[in-house]
Amino acid sequence: MKFSLKNFRKQILHLPIEEVTFARRGFRGGDTRARKRLERVGQTFLLGYHAALDETDPPALAQRLNLVDLELRGFSFEGAAMGLALLDLITPWNRDRWRSLFNIAGAHRYMLHVGVGFALARVPPWLNTHVALTDSLLRWLVFDGYGFHQGYFKWPRYVVKQELPRHLSAYACRAFDQGLGRSLWFVDGADVNRILETIAAFSPSRHADLWSGVGLACAYAGGVDTAAIKALKSAVGPYRRYLAQGAAFAGKARQQAGNRAEHTDLTCRILCDLSANAAASVTDEALKDLHDYEEEPAYEVWRRRIQEAFEEKFNDRINLFSSPHCELRRPGAHNRGLRIVSCAQLVH
Repeated sequence: MKFSLKNFRKQILHLPIEEVTFARRGFRGGDTRARKRLERVGQTFLLGYHAALDETDPPALAQRLNLVDLELRGFSFEGAAMGLALLDLITPWNRDRWRSLFNIAGAHRYMLHVGVGFALARVPPWLNTHVALTDSLLRWLVFDGYGFHQGYFKWPRYVVKQELPRHLSAYACRAFDQGLGRSLWFVDGADVNRILETIAAFSPSRHADLWSGVGLACAYAGGVDTAAIKALKSAVGPYRRYLAQGAAFAGKARQQAGNRAEHTDLTCRILCDLSANAAASVTDEALKDLHDYEEEPAYEVWRRRIQEAFEEKFNDRINLFSSPHCELRRPGAHNRGLRIVSCAQLVH
């Protein structure tokens, strides 16, 4: 039989579709709707991953991925990024596949960086410097992807035992935790009560980044109804700004890629009190005059600015309803509830 490098790649690196089922992963909780949605996300990811193993020419690959349903397309690019980055890592004679895809599909830059993290999770640490990343800000999403991979595929170790990779820097571990938080949306089947219990078991120092990841996954992957999203918002208490920052990231990722989704807009409206586009604008505003600092990377400054913007927004909303300058009156029988009829803050 004639040797085929393509067939060799596919045989060695192939991932069966069963690997992304709840039954195979042993995930906990979740109703039928959530399980079906999240399994479909995993299937779309693997579709992109296997497409990259089969078609490594970036233009042809991008054309193939663009045939995927628009709302799910980002997951296919994420999977393809994993496939190309993995090939870049294990074939020293050609390490430019991922960059080539990035150059022609940069609109998916968020998902492409996350996909690299999946690849790094599958190779020894000494290989992980051989991916040609291009974005100094979003490169931290690689560690987010790493965290998601470990939570998704190795959740008993990283979720139950709460391990952290020893070879990562202190801040990389924080980016890792945002990805780990995203994985909880899958591991716990988008079940709000289970997610609360899972995060509560972690050290409090890790809670903020985990909730950031949960917000991102809720808004980007979806799988639940309005009541569940509202329950999530009510349950997080002081961590709401982190939840909102994650949701805003999802809104920006979809806006950038042009694959907006109704569930992302709904989630942003509930968690951020803004539409997905408006939440994305918060992330844009936080980029102004952003640069790396000696004490911390620009990525963390960016996240914190977004979190603080939402904290201020939420506090203003609370102050609005407690302000002595606001007069609350009960409307007539034709209209229910309370109505603000006089408040200087509502002029515009």
